[in-house]
Amino acid sequence: MQVQLNDEVAHVAFGEALGQALKGHGLVYLEGDLGAGKTTLTRGILRAYGYQGAVKSPTYTLVEPYELGDQRIYHFDLYRLADPEELEFIGGRDVLDDDALCLIEWPSRGEGWLPAPDLRIQLSVAETGRVALLNAGSSLGEDVIEQLARQCVGMQQECGVIQWI
Repeated sequence: MQVQLNDEVAHVAFGEALGQALKGHGLVYLEGDLGAGKTTLTRGILRAYGYQGAVKSPTYTLVEPYELGDQRIYHFDLYRLADPEELEFIGGRDVLDDDALCLIEWPSRGEGWLPAPDLRIQLSVAETGRVALLNAGSSLGEDVIEQLARQCVGMQQECGVIQWI
């Protein structure tokens, strides 16, 4: 599934739709160059669970936990990870085994240690906005993409900010 996100409003709206479709569970890889919008997408996902605060990429802390009602969401940024084994020392295995939603920026830095994702999202800068390419890695990921397809059609008709490619 590939989606054109024309501006930041569309980017955050798509993140909210994604958050709703994930229902607070799963492992999502967020890939793309610096500035591609991984943290912006995370902000939208967190808004789906009621979070309205600022969202910064946890580049130096590696993980930022969010307790939102009965949902646990963990936002990882592995950009500065020197060795995938560092994830073991910060309790990564416990977090990933938890029945939570884990969003991981720069998952390639954890290669060999991280499990396969339910959903892989590749973000890239386009002439206008961003392009999100979604690939399912599990039945949960397939269900999320299917639900997103239904939600985003309605969003496009409503405000025209998201376009299918």
